[in-house]
Amino acid sequence: MRLSFVGITPDTPDSQCPAVFVDEDTGEIWFQGETVTDPAELAEVARHSPIGASESVVKLPPVMRAIVMEAVNGTYERGRQGPGPHPRRD
Repeated sequence: MRLSFVGITPDTPDSQCPAVFVDEDTGEIWFQGETVTDPAELAEVARHSPIGASESVVKLPPVMRAIVMEAVNGTYERGRQGPGPHPRRD
């Protein structure tokens, strides 16, 4: 697998860093984000599309729209690597 990093939320904190990636071999778009665990929110999703046993629902903040569109449109830098671990702020 060749995973290209597309982007991460600006001013991302030490953790909870939503990000978008593309698998260059398959074209799949991968999302890293907050896992939805609220039963009411999951029920709303399942009302439209059943959630499979191996699936999860993640949410991304609105600021990620442009980054998602880069992945969808293929305008991201292929082979790009992410920023890596975030330094802790004291």
